[in-house]
Amino acid sequence: MFTSIFYAQQDPQFTQYMYNMSVINPAYATDEQDKINLGGLYRAQWVGSVGGPQTGTFFAHTPFSKKVEMGLSVVNDQIGDVVNETNLFVDFAYVVHFSKSKLSFGVKGGLTFFDTDFNNFQLIDANPDPAFAENISRIFPNIGTGIFYFSDNYYLGLSAPNLLQTNHLEETDGIYTTGSEEIHYFFTGGYVFDLNENLKFKPAFMAKTSSGTPLSIDVTANFLINDVVEIGAGYRIDDSFSGLVNFRVFKDLRIGYAYDHTVSNLGKFNSGSHEFILLFDIHKKKKKTKVYGFDKSPRFF
Repeated sequence: MFTSIFYAQQDPQFTQYMYNMSVINPAYATDEQDKINLGGLYRAQWVGSVGGPQTGTFFAHTPFSKKVEMGLSVVNDQIGDVVNETNLFVDFAYVVHFSKSKLSFGVKGGLTFFDTDFNNFQLIDANPDPAFAENISRIFPNIGTGIFYFSDNYYLGLSAPNLLQTNHLEETDGIYTTGSEEIHYFFTGGYVFDLNENLKFKPAFMAKTSSGTPLSIDVTANFLINDVVEIGAGYRIDDSFSGLVNFRVFKDLRIGYAYDHTVSNLGKFNSGSHEFILLFDIHKKKKKTKVYGFDKSPRFF
């Protein structure tokens, strides 16, 4: 019997993580009573490489009271034409209010839909791995949790969006060909510095790790001009440099784009990664003020 163990980070990575927080942390909350927050992201990673991952996310969430916020988050990750995984979750957050800040506790629960298609695999090994002998289509339950501490100008979050370690492949004929979903941990934070009434500096970070893999750290520095245009740069340590830009097209609509230039050895085999994001707010009732969510909520990050 032979056993080989390989470790790799399995959860999708994001450059505009500060605007995709619902997917990462179920405790993320805006505390905006009159709004439904919607967002979508699409990422094409390592463009030009064979089987480069493509990821799409969607979230929708809203407060139901001053202490309870609920939502829906969806993540679809496709690796080439072979692996397709979709995570569908319902999120629940309970917010504790302090004098100048808030602490949110969150849980998420849902299903992971995992499918493989090995029909077009070109195997050159005379004794191919039995793991590729047949296609897989399975559904796994999953849960996640997180905490989120925030005020008007900063936030800190700690989360594990997938807590159940499910096996995607199993033992066959005495040969272990097992691929398990490892638990990923995220630590995020950000701050807004008011340089003047027309310019804000917004540094942020995200650290991610899982069992057997090195710590991945993203550091981002953005400048927001006139509360309309945001431009910045990021660095994923030992992996890539990034450029980010987003615009407030309308009062409740913001669109953004990020480009990653790979500096690791993978850079020889791809032309970088592209990421697009859209954020949209729906008001539950008629607005009585001209102060919009981008100025006051954690989505400002």
